[in-house]
Amino acid sequence: MTEKLPKVLITNDDGIFAPGIRSLYEGLRGIAEVVIVAPAIEQSGMGLAISVRSPLIVEKVYWEEGVSAYSVTGTPADCIKMALHTVLTEAPDFVISGINRGSNAGRNVLYSGTVGGAIEAALRKIPSMALSCVNYIQPDYEVAKKYVGALMRYLQKHPLPQGTLLNVNFPANVEGETKGLRLARQGKGYYKENPDKRLHPDGKDYYWLGGIQAEFHDEPADSDISFLSQGYIAAVPIYIDELTHHKELEGRREHFSTFFD
Repeated sequence: MTEKLPKVLITNDDGIFAPGIRSLYEGLRGIAEVVIVAPAIEQSGMGLAISVRSPLIVEKVYWEEGVSAYSVTGTPADCIKMALHTVLTEAPDFVISGINRGSNAGRNVLYSGTVGGAIEAALRKIPSMALSCVNYIQPDYEVAKKYVGALMRYLQKHPLPQGTLLNVNFPANVEGETKGLRLARQGKGYYKENPDKRLHPDGKDYYWLGGIQAEFHDEPADSDISFLSQGYIAAVPIYIDELTHHKELEGRREHFSTFFD
């Protein structure tokens, strides 16, 4: 009896025709039933944003024979919402977002559209994963592609708790090899603003926000930032099902209420 292939919905934030999502598909080809729903244009830095002031257009695009692929004029989170409500007749077994061009390690997860797509799935209790290449200029998608199937199989055999996603980053400059995979904690690094002031032809100043990597000397040794700097692939389980700071809730509950009485 032929084993049923898992159904995997893939998305990204670099746009449906980006080379990273093509590599993600190729890493899953033959081991999963893949449906592609991704932004029509690049949506980097959109986080978990959704479109509430503009209509969404969902269009079928040609990928290759026998593959269902759709573009959405919205964000990665929009793509997951529209996939679940207008494209698929049932929830997928997995959602995988990527492969992103550029790092989504450390606190960059709060801005990342790639991670946003995986979060949207995790909020709906669908196992999800985000994949990114740290090297923005020359991302090595081939290295990342080799691990896609193994990572999915790991999550099949060892599922994460509901409301948890796996955020995976591949190190830069590995030249086809890595030191291996490490499960890590979320690091402190993030892209710090670096505004570039320019002059518009109409005489007004404008800015490109830009960004440079902010580094911390007290970066934990077991963080994704630290492991990536050593040449390891870093995977962080991110829990988004409960955002309450319980210690503060319990410690402040009584005097918070009486303060306003």
